[in-house]
Amino acid sequence: MAQIGFYHLTRSAALAVLPALLGRTLAEGRRAVIRCATPARVQEIDEGLWRATDPLWLPHGTQAMGHGAWQPIWLTEGEDVPNGATFLFVLDGVEVTDLSPFERVFDLFDGHDGAAVAAARRRWVAGRDGGHEMSYWQQQPRGWARRR
Repeated sequence: MAQIGFYHLTRSAALAVLPALLGRTLAEGRRAVIRCATPARVQEIDEGLWRATDPLWLPHGTQAMGHGAWQPIWLTEGEDVPNGATFLFVLDGVEVTDLSPFERVFDLFDGHDGAAVAAARRRWVAGRDGGHEMSYWQQQPRGWARRR
């Protein structure tokens, strides 16, 4: 079973919090997949990660770049995991049907979007009912608070 962490974004966009989370992922020697809803979102995240300054360098790739097996971070709008990632970052409310390849899942959602919050609640129930280890983090004015 996977550890699923829900990240309730209340003051930052996903692109603002991804670099720190991905930096910790790489520091642990892990590989990641970031699943987006659309090719345009993949491009937006790709460009944003190249501009990230903390950490300064987040090596990653996309289908357009190729060489998926070499990429520590893979961005996709599909279900491909060419890099053997064990950490999954879910953006835009993407529904994931198969969590078996992943040890950890990071579900980032916009706390100012009522539909996104409702969809996150449904994903929470599905994860809990699926026997996964669940955690919920809410963004605070400074940092994050774990909620129960």
